[in-house]
Amino acid sequence: MNLILTVLEIVSPVFLLAAIGFIWVKTGHEYRIEFVTKLAMTLSVPALIFTALVKAEIEPTALTKLLFASILAYGSVTVVMYAAVKILRLETRTFLNPLIFGNVGNLGLPLAFFAFGDEGLSYAIIIFAVMAMWSFTFGVYITAGGGSVGKAIKEPLVGATLLGSIFLWQGWTLPTFMMNTLELLGQIAIPVMLITLGVAVARLAPRGLGKAAVLSVFKALLCTGIAVAVGRWFELTSVPYAVLILQITTPVAVTSYLLAEKYGAKADEVAGLVVASTLLSVLYLPLLLAFVV
Repeated sequence: MNLILTVLEIVSPVFLLAAIGFIWVKTGHEYRIEFVTKLAMTLSVPALIFTALVKAEIEPTALTKLLFASILAYGSVTVVMYAAVKILRLETRTFLNPLIFGNVGNLGLPLAFFAFGDEGLSYAIIIFAVMAMWSFTFGVYITAGGGSVGKAIKEPLVGATLLGSIFLWQGWTLPTFMMNTLELLGQIAIPVMLITLGVAVARLAPRGLGKAAVLSVFKALLCTGIAVAVGRWFELTSVPYAVLILQITTPVAVTSYLLAEKYGAKADEVAGLVVASTLLSVLYLPLLLAFVV
């Protein structure tokens, strides 16, 4: 009973905030998702990332180990999903990107924070940075036929991660008034990202939900297996091990739909994957938490 209550305490705020965004839009209220997303990804999320790393009381060697584990995990997922797309004769431009990348930003960071506090958030940020770099390069290349390493490096969240990691490594900090300002700015990131996730799901026009549900289950099982294997191979301790599993197995990211819409892939098929995997995550994420907490 205590385990069930603990899991509910962790996942309830995540899905309730997403539900607020969903209901907000469905009841006819305005929500400028482009503006809110740009505000979060340009200012609030980088501030959250930087301050979390500066304040983290984690050995740099542990973060380095998780960094390489994350690279191997995403590399393994990429190879296996590429093979699966070819075997199942799915369109690569449409399906490969959403099957590789999960919703680490909108869902993964809040989940890690609610489950493991500031320590879990610090570990989750490292995985988020790896995903962001791979998504902005390989992910864009697959969907659009071209990507840029320079573009990924210029993203504020990647820069905040690199700068925060240097501060953590050197034991530096900023003057109190600057840290207080950045912390206040970063505090809006998690609720805004979750509400925006609900808004995005409410506005999607999905198609092929049956196939999307099967692929979503396949993605969840495969990503869980790879994350567990990689975590054990690197001998990660309990918290980074749990965070790696949760981050790698998050449902399909809304950004995959936005990329498909922008570059002419089958956006309605990707919308189906986003909706199906997000709804299924309401069931499997609590099970995963019960396993790793």
